[in-house]
Amino acid sequence: MNIVITGANRGIGLELARQYLARGDRVYAAVRAPDKSAELTSLNESSGGRLIVRACDVANDASVNAFAATVTEPVDVLINNAGVRKKPDDFGKLNLDEAAQVFQVNALGALRVTAALLPMLRRARGAKIANISSAMGSIEGNTSGGSYGYRMSKAALNMATRSLAQDLRGDGIIAVVLSPGWVKTDMGGASAPTLVTDSAAGLIGVIDGLTLKDSGGYFGFRGERIAW
Repeated sequence: MNIVITGANRGIGLELARQYLARGDRVYAAVRAPDKSAELTSLNESSGGRLIVRACDVANDASVNAFAATVTEPVDVLINNAGVRKKPDDFGKLNLDEAAQVFQVNALGALRVTAALLPMLRRARGAKIANISSAMGSIEGNTSGGSYGYRMSKAALNMATRSLAQDLRGDGIIAVVLSPGWVKTDMGGASAPTLVTDSAAGLIGVIDGLTLKDSGGYFGFRGERIAW
């Protein structure tokens, strides 16, 4: 299969790329600065040509379109994983300009990439769009407050995914929201309970099992449904 992963230079994105390559898939890794990702470079050397690393800033229209032009094969799976979080973003300390930047990446970035790659998604049979969100994007699940910019951006991504599921159903394209859990990454921190290898393996398993009836769903990396 042909897999596109944004934000593939570290954390969950990097581990997703590693695991897809290990099972024989072809991976297009979209990253802001390809020359600064030593781990991707190492993966590339052992991939047998199945890893294609390209520059892509998901917050920039021209960059996204230039990346999409390099993807010349049907896209079976698009994983919109690129994301940022600015701190502090609690009430009274929130920098609205930074919150807008977070929104540009986390919510609108996924739409930019999806729109640019739509022709290649339509060329695949039963293509899947997996937008990596967070349980922190759940409105019902918000019982602790805070994290305004991050929570709002992920809630917006969730709503965008729900609309994509409706709009692309006629093309047979599946669109879902996935939460990777609280993972030991640079963003998640050392106290997170979930290993990145376990999260990525779980996400891949969920994606593999998706059917059109699941489109528009909000799932955790173990396959459980998350409340909107």
